[in-house]
Amino acid sequence: MFAHGQSPPLQDLADYGGKRTDVVDFGGGIDYGDHKWFQDKPHRPPPPPPEPEYTPAPEVILQNDSFEYALSSAPNVLYARYKQYGQLGVLAWCSEFSELIDGLKELGVQGNMFTTTRAQALETCSQLLKLPMEIDMQLIVMYLSGQVSRLRHFLDSETVWDDYPIPKFPVHPPQVAISLQQV
Repeated sequence: MFAHGQSPPLQDLADYGGKRTDVVDFGGGIDYGDHKWFQDKPHRPPPPPPEPEYTPAPEVILQNDSFEYALSSAPNVLYARYKQYGQLGVLAWCSEFSELIDGLKELGVQGNMFTTTRAQALETCSQLLKLPMEIDMQLIVMYLSGQVSRLRHFLDSETVWDDYPIPKFPVHPPQVAISLQQV
């Protein structure tokens, strides 16, 4: 072998790939005139047998129906909580919605979510953000938007939505005059 830092001679490098360098093949040695090209079709394997149509278990159907019902009523429940308890009702509802999202994610990861359930969930997300609620606490707006975003990202991570409410943080806080008068 070679000592550390030395390279092999150049004639040995030519043989590195296993090719002979002392012979040049110009071709033309074999006559293919009598050969009939593309006469025999290649053997194709038989197509796989058709898979039986998927029929979900009754528990899966019931679970999807329950989620569809909960999702379809979610905007009404949120608005009722807003009317009854104000902004704090929205905050409380968001934590319940988070549990619903966790259940939907589990259903989807198991491969049991129907396309109708997915479509209802995406429609619910749009309806939630269109509700006419005046929420002054920007933390609640961000929490609600975050929950909607989390569900949307799970269901359709490629689409970009632009219907989220824009937080209205005060740019200039109100100036408070403090007087140090002795009483």
